[in-house]
Order: sequence, then C-alpha cells, then structure tokens
Amino acid sequence: MKKIEKRAVLCVVLAAILLLGLGVYIYRFVRHGASWASFPSNRHLYNSQGQLASGTVTDRDGDILTQVDGDGRRTYYDSSAVRRATLHVVGDPAGNIGTGALTAFAGKLSGYNLLTGAYSPLGSGNTLALTIDAHYNYVAYHALDGRKGTVGVYNYQTGEILCMLSNPSFDPLDPPVIEDGDERWEGVYLNRFLSSAFTPGSVFKTVTMAAAIENIPDLDARKWECTGSTEIGGAPVTCMDAHGTVDIRQALAKSCNAVFAQLAVELGPQVMQQYTEKAGLTGSYSVSGISTVPGSFVFDGAAGHQLGWAGVGQAQDAVNPCSLMVFMGAIANGGQAALPQLIGSVHTGFGMPVYWYREKMTGVLIEPATAAKLADAMSYTAEYTGKERFGEMDICVKSGTAEVGGGKEPNAWFAGFLRDEAHPYAFVVLVENGGGGSAVAGAVAAQVLDPIVNGY
Repeated sequence: MKKIEKRAVLCVVLAAILLLGLGVYIYRFVRHGASWASFPSNRHLYNSQGQLASGTVTDRDGDILTQVDGDGRRTYYDSSAVRRATLHVVGDPAGNIGTGALTAFAGKLSGYNLLTGAYSPLGSGNTLALTIDAHYNYVAYHALDGRKGTVGVYNYQTGEILCMLSNPSFDPLDPPVIEDGDERWEGVYLNRFLSSAFTPGSVFKTVTMAAAIENIPDLDARKWECTGSTEIGGAPVTCMDAHGTVDIRQALAKSCNAVFAQLAVELGPQVMQQYTEKAGLTGSYSVSGISTVPGSFVFDGAAGHQLGWAGVGQAQDAVNPCSLMVFMGAIANGGQAALPQLIGSVHTGFGMPVYWYREKMTGVLIEPATAAKLADAMSYTAEYTGKERFGEMDICVKSGTAEVGGGKEPNAWFAGFLRDEAHPYAFVVLVENGGGGSAVAGAVAAQVLDPIVNGY
C-alpha cells in the first residue's frame, strides 16, 4: 500500500511539473512566438540574401518607405536622401540595425498570428504604418548637415513620434564598406535616439531646478553674484562668462554653472539622485517594444566639487535623448507625458487592422506646480537662445554645451517643448562635437520644427 501511495504522489508531482512546463511554454509561445517565427533563419520569411521577404513599412502619411517587389526583393523609397533620413527607423536589409522596423517589428510585418503562424494568405505580409513623417526626417537629416547626432520630436499628449533621426547614416541600397577604426562610421548601426546615452551638459539644469523649487523655500528671493568661477569643495566650477548678479530665472537663462553647482551641493546627493530618477532619466522606456538605454547620475564623493559638476550635467552624468524628450513633455503637460510610440497601425493584406495605437502615460515625472514654474522659466530662457528663429511659436527651451574631453568640441544640446494646444510637441536635438548648444543644436531645432508647425 505504501508503495502505491508513493508512486501515486510521484505521479502527481510529475503531472504537476508537466503542467507547469506546459504553462511556461504556452506563455512563452504567446509572448515570444512572433520573434521565434521571424528569426532570420526562417527561409519562409527571408530571401536568399537574408532580407525579410514580406511586409510593407509606410510613414504616417502612407508614403511607402520599404516593400517587397514581385520577385521577393526588398525595395525602398525612390529618394536616396529619404532612405538615409529614415534608415534607423526603417532598418537596413542586412538587419544590422536592431531597432529598425524590419528587425524590431518583423513579427508584425510578416503577418504572424497564433492561429496560422507566419503564413500569409496573400503572401505579402502586413502593412505597418509608422508614426513618423518621412519629410520631417528628411528636413532633420539636412539640418544636421553630415554631423553625428540625433533629432527627436513627439506629441507629448498622444505619444506619436513625428521625427526620429540618427546620424551617421547610409543608403540601405548602397551600404558602405566600413574599415576598422573609421571614425566617420562610428556607431552607424546604433540608433542614437533610443540606444545611446550622452553627457547632458546644461539641459540637466532643468532637473536641478525642479529639485530646488521644491526643496529651497526662498529660492525666488535669492540672488547670486557670478564672477565666472566659484570654488566648491576646494576646486573651481567655471562658467562661460561672468554673469554678474542673477536670480534663479536668470541663472537658468544664462546657464550659470556656479549657481546650479551650489544648488546641487545644497540639495545633497540623495535629493539630486531622487529627482533624476523621478524625471525618468535613469530608467528605460519601451518604445513600441524597443527599450531605450537608461541614463546615469554618478559622481565621486558624497558631496562637494564632483556633486557640483554633476548638478550642471557634467561629471559622469549620462542621459538618453528619448528619455530627455519625454521629461520635456512632462514639464509641458503638467507633470506626466504620453509614452513615446513608433507604430501607428498594422493592417493585413486584406486591409483588416490587427494592431491599434493606444495612448499610454508615464507616471508623475515632475509635480504639476513645479512643472508650471519650470515651464515659465524655460519660456524666459528662450529669449536668450534665439527665440526669433522660431517665429510665433510659444517655445520653452534649455540649451546645453556638454564637455566631453579628449580635446574634442563639446556636444551641443537643445531640448524643450511648445506650449500650444494645436501643436503639443516636445523635442530634443543633439549634435555630437557640435560646439554651442544654442547656436548649433538650436538652429537644427528651428529648421525641423518649422514644417511640423507651419506645414511643408
């Protein structure tokens, strides 16, 4: 009898393990089946050149960016400049750009579903409409003028990314032969907007100011005297100029390192870390399933000189451009912003929708009252950063000139948003080794925002 009982218990345990394993498999099959089916070794979906042989990608206006011809070969838009401008969002035929639609959304393009797998009755896969406008990417590509960097613009109320450019780029129909050590193509397969983090420079002062607004009661009444340098922790923190007597709004507008370094030390490392995390700059976003690279707020020592530099966006600070853009959107939108999205819709060959765009919001990245106060300060800052370039736009901005060392020119940043119900857009521009943030990155932002707001 005891043997029967033991065997019965063993059978029950084995059955439970079997059911558990089956449950895990079913879960993984439902969750990851599309990526399994769209693996490049699947010759049902990929041609002899290793190119995805099904699916069409369009922009938000329906312009076809890539599709498959009658011979199963992948074709692209007929303009080389547009192909270069949309490379990192569409992807290359060889699949080297992992964040491109041809790789990241291969399952949706192939027409995969749980019932029929990757089989498509029409044999041509699905049509995936991106949220970007190819023309905006084209404008951004020419505005960067061959320089490395990234440009992003999105609707902070809906989450639709209207422009997402990464450079350097190449024509997917004429890929370059890249020699080891050729700096011209450094990071060419990397989408800098989603998959890189950079020293932010003065754009990070928006985080320090948010922390100061909520933790320093007499902030608005304070005055500082900037002589071009101040000693913190036994070493100097320098400014580009001697700014004279400034209040907090003027300190932000003139980008005074001395003031914001002092504020960071006064706030302390724990508060600075807390507000950086709350702003979403050390976390990661999922952009239609593509994860952004997290940033960091790191410095040597508990306080003092390094903390001061960290508070102005230097030291070992690193920020992902997409995350910074979302934070700009949260300031504009009263504390929360829509999560950025790249896929607008997916339709089968019969025209049946199989994916619907869904708006999702972030958590509270900044308190509403703080956001309103910071937005007003950034509107005031725009007066110092070439507001006339933006015409009648109600623009709120912060520029950044981030020192990167190694004898290289600083990275140029320009980030902000429009306070306009008709055009609720946040944006970020980074020009690597571009020099001055306002002069260089600000000029790029003006060129890109013009057709988005005023039409083309």
